[in-house]
Amino acid sequence: MALDHEAALAVTIPDLAVELERGRLKSFAAAVGETDPVHLDADAARAAGHPDVVAMPTFVFSLDLERPDPFDYLDALEVDLRGVLHGEQSFTFHAMLHAGDTVTVRSRITEAYAKNAHMDFVVKHTDFLRGDELVAEADSLIVVREVAA
Repeated sequence: MALDHEAALAVTIPDLAVELERGRLKSFAAAVGETDPVHLDADAARAAGHPDVVAMPTFVFSLDLERPDPFDYLDALEVDLRGVLHGEQSFTFHAMLHAGDTVTVRSRITEAYAKNAHMDFVVKHTDFLRGDELVAEADSLIVVREVAA
């Protein structure tokens, strides 16, 4: 089934508020092999002038997955998740995030198009806000391939 591109642009993705917990930030930093103590130790972060542990920049990607059903927007479009691929990801960072910050994740589909009769593309743009301050942006390219019956 071909993706309805107009319907994709009309899909509403509810905002999500997530508090950044120190332990999760430290675990993420350790998992990616980060050794800078500002990402691992609150005292080191404060000594460097930060209010608390500094979030790794790409940590914001995981916040959009905090939703009860992070792919419900694809379900709403009747996309068979077996045919979904993560095609590309890009980030723009405007400010650092720290443990204790509450981040609002605001996502929307900005583009939907076909390359051929068997493959569609969906671009999802996400703003990450601390209060009214835009701290980061992400664009995800989702590939939707036709799944054989």
